[in-house]
Amino acid sequence: MSLLAWGLIVWLAFFSLIGTILSIYDKWAAARRPRSRVRESTLMALAALGGAGVMFLVMKAIRHKTLHRKFMIGLPMLFMLHAVAAGCLLWYLG
Repeated sequence: MSLLAWGLIVWLAFFSLIGTILSIYDKWAAARRPRSRVRESTLMALAALGGAGVMFLVMKAIRHKTLHRKFMIGLPMLFMLHAVAAGCLLWYLG
């Protein structure tokens, strides 16, 4: 596997991990510390940087923000965009 492919995997894994941790923390803070919640814009930024797919699955699993259209429609759309972009990049450069 090329260095580009490994870099892409590390990038996506990093933002998926951070997005997952912050999504779980926000769910916890919603009940216990409402003043220390994570901003929706922060969660969407992490999703846009590459964590959308895993964040969507985590949010569905823990039932967090499932009534927010921007998350339940936006995250899958971002994931599809990431998948297409990564596929094109790897095909073109690989």
